[in-house]
Order: sequence, then structure tokens, then C-alpha cells
Amino acid sequence: MERIRKGDSIVVIAGRDKGKRGTVLRRVDKDLLLVEGINRVKKHQRPNPMKGQPGGIVDKDMPIHISNVALFNPQTHKADRVAVKVIEDGRKVRVFKSNGEMVDV
Repeated sequence: MERIRKGDSIVVIAGRDKGKRGTVLRRVDKDLLLVEGINRVKKHQRPNPMKGQPGGIVDKDMPIHISNVALFNPQTHKADRVAVKVIEDGRKVRVFKSNGEMVDV
């Protein structure tokens, strides 16, 4: 089970954007996430008249490694680790390590 999924609110815990919060837009692969407003770079783009794209410098979100982010806990207002727990009816749910609250409410 994935500990961080699309739509989760995360906090960057390492790197240039440390401390920033964002929402996961998609998982690029097993280890990389695309997060809204995080790891933003400037890309020099050529004009493409066939596609109607103007040239210039554009801002682009680049993927960030999953080890550099942690899930945001709304109860504590801090970054928190996530565990996977099996509940009574056999389903697997994600819970926060600090207080044991379920992530998927």
C-alpha cells in the first residue's frame, strides 16, 4: 500500500523547498512525486508554431523524491510519518505514527 497518494497534503522535510506545503498532483513512479508549487524550476522554452506555443521562460514543477516529503497531520499541524494498519474487518488503512489517527477519514 502506498503511504503517500495523489491528493494528499504534504510537507517538504529536506532540500531547497524545506518547510513548504503542497498537494500531490500525481505519482511519477514508485519514488517520485509531482507536488503543486514544490521544486519549481525555470525552463527556457522554444516557440512551437505548430502547437501554438509561445517561446520564453516558463515555470515548471519538477518531481521530488518521496523520501524528502512527509504527510501533513491536521491535528498537530506538523509533518508526520505514516504506518499501515489492518483493522478488524480486514481492510488496510493508513494511520499517523504520532497519534494513531486514521489518514483516510
